[in-house]
Amino acid sequence: MSDAPFVIRSFRPADQAACEALYREGVAGGQIAENDSGLDIDDIQMAYMKPQGNHFWVGETDGQIAGMIGVMHFDGVGEIRRLRVGRGFRRRGIGSGLLEMALTFCREQNYLKVALDTFVEREPAVKLFEKFKFTHGRSRNYSGKELMYFYLDLYSGDAKDGNG
Repeated sequence: MSDAPFVIRSFRPADQAACEALYREGVAGGQIAENDSGLDIDDIQMAYMKPQGNHFWVGETDGQIAGMIGVMHFDGVGEIRRLRVGRGFRRRGIGSGLLEMALTFCREQNYLKVALDTFVEREPAVKLFEKFKFTHGRSRNYSGKELMYFYLDLYSGDAKDGNG
C-alpha cells in the first residue's frame, strides 16, 4: 500500500459494505465476542447517522475505506465504538485522525466524558488511547479474555490532542 494522504469524512451509505468488511477483519480472534451483536454495523446509517448525538466517520485513502469510528451518546457520555484501521493501512496516523475527529465531535456535543473498551491483546489500540490521555478505569474477564475499559473526562481539561 502507498503512503497516500487520507481524509476523514462522515459515513455515506455507499460505505456500508467496506465498513462491514473492516469490522469482520478487526474481530478479535476471528469470531464475534458474545457481548457484541454487531447490529449497529448491519445498518450504520440507522444506528449512527439518524439519531441525534451519534455519528460515524471513515478514513479514506486512494479511494478505499482504510478505517472507521463511531460515537454513540448515552446520558452525557460519548461512547467510542468500532474503531478499526485495515491491516494494510496501519501506522499511518489514520487511527489517530479518526479518534481526534470523534473527540472533537464529543466536545462539540458537550459530552462530559468519553468511554470505550477494548481487549488487552489489542496493544496498538491501548497505546493509542493512552496517547490521547484516556484513563484505564477497570478490567474484567470476558470469555477468558481481559476486557479493558477506558474513559476521558472532557470537563476536567485533561483531554489532549494526542500530540503530546
